[in-house]
This record gives sequence, C-alpha cells and structure tokens, in this order.
Amino acid sequence: MAFYGNDGIRYFAFDSFPVGELRHGVFTRQGGISAAPWDALNVGGTVGDEREHVLENRLRSFRALGRDPHSLYDVWQVHSADVVLATAPHDSSPPELKADAIITDRPEVTLFMRFADCVPILLYDPARHAAGIVHAGWQGTVRHVVAAAVRCMQASFGSRPADMIAGVGPSIGPDHYEVGPDVIARVRESFDAEAGALLPSHGGHTYFDLWAANRLLLEQAGVNQVQVAGLCTACHTRDWYSHRAEKGRTGRFGALIALL
Repeated sequence: MAFYGNDGIRYFAFDSFPVGELRHGVFTRQGGISAAPWDALNVGGTVGDEREHVLENRLRSFRALGRDPHSLYDVWQVHSADVVLATAPHDSSPPELKADAIITDRPEVTLFMRFADCVPILLYDPARHAAGIVHAGWQGTVRHVVAAAVRCMQASFGSRPADMIAGVGPSIGPDHYEVGPDVIARVRESFDAEAGALLPSHGGHTYFDLWAANRLLLEQAGVNQVQVAGLCTACHTRDWYSHRAEKGRTGRFGALIALL
C-alpha cells in the first residue's frame, strides 16, 4: 500500500491489485480548488461547496489516473445494501439512482463514490475481469452491503469469491468511532456471536470497528484476499475528510476503480 501523486493530486492505492489490469485510487483531499472548510479536493456535491469547484475537482481526479471523465458511473449513496450493475457511464445528476455498491465488467466505465469516514471497499476479480466499489458506513455494514456486492458479482459475472481481491480503504478507525445504544443493538443483531469483538470498549465508551466488521463480512462471503489500509480519517484530517472529527463541516474524498 502506498501513496502516489500526479499533477498535484495525491491518492492511495492497494499493492494487491495488479497494475496492468485496472486503475484505482482513493484520493486524499489535496490538490483541488475548493476553499475551507472543503479544502481542497472536495467531490461531494451536497455539502455546501460551489458546484463548479466540485466538478473541477472530479475532473482533476479522473485525469490523475488517466480516466476519461465521461466514463463516470456514480449513484446517490443512501446507506443501503443495494447494488447496481454498470453497463455504461452514468452521472448521478439528477440523483435518481440510489445504491451503495456498483459492479461492472466494462472497461469503458469508471466506478466512483464519495466518502468522509465511511469505508470505501474496492473489489476486483482477475479471473472474470470484473470490479466493484462499495460505500459502507455503519448502516451499510450492519446491512452487509459488501457481501451483497460479492453475491451480485457472482450472479452477474460468474465470479468466484476465492478469486476476488478486496481493498478496505481509509475510513474512521475503531479508536475514534464511538457509538451509542441504538448502533450497538444493530451491530449485535447483525453480527450475533462475532459482535463482541467488533465493539471494543475503552474508558466506559463503546466503539464500532468498521475495518474488522467488513473484513469479516468479506471472509464469510469467501473472499480471503483482503487488504486493509488501516488509515483513520479522523486521525489524519490533513489527508482525509472526516465527518466525525470535523463535526460535519467538511467535504468528501473520492475513490474510483476502472478496468483496462
């Protein structure tokens, strides 16, 4: 796992994904044109930033990875377990298509999502040459959205989970994601016997380990090649937007994956 730069854009990539078969990156907040508090590479269009800045930041992100901006496929993210199959580019303006996972086997499509503490998960099947991207906050995690994406890749492309590679990207870490009784109850309901290990307690407070939860869901789905970035957005706001650490007044960083 490493950081890379291109034309002022800094992004994170997983070394477990083969370079010659796809392009992928989780973009830091550096290299864009947005002013504070969205500085600088904000790609979130619903957080108060100027639309022109958001569009320019998105263009810069795509160009940094050599992707045509017109290849974009994104959706209105709603913390669901819904998965869509991308067969051609799709811009979410207007945002009529709601989902939190996208899969494709088309090289002419670039899958794109936005984050600020929720977990970006990238999926690649080298055997079937298919890819996916997942947005997993606490609600998507307890709804097992990443497992739904794996099942859809199996149904749509004939993917075998044992062949698949997953990358769990930068997101809020277990030491910063304190949760209350309602979330704790949902985690226990969703994960049953495994819930205790996903809800560590410190100093009388309970936290939800989104990294471990999504790794567990992937492994239960049969995906054993899982790389976890281990980068906490709340700890490193110089690189990442964090809704929790910045008290909701912040932007969204982008993540993309595309087949070659």
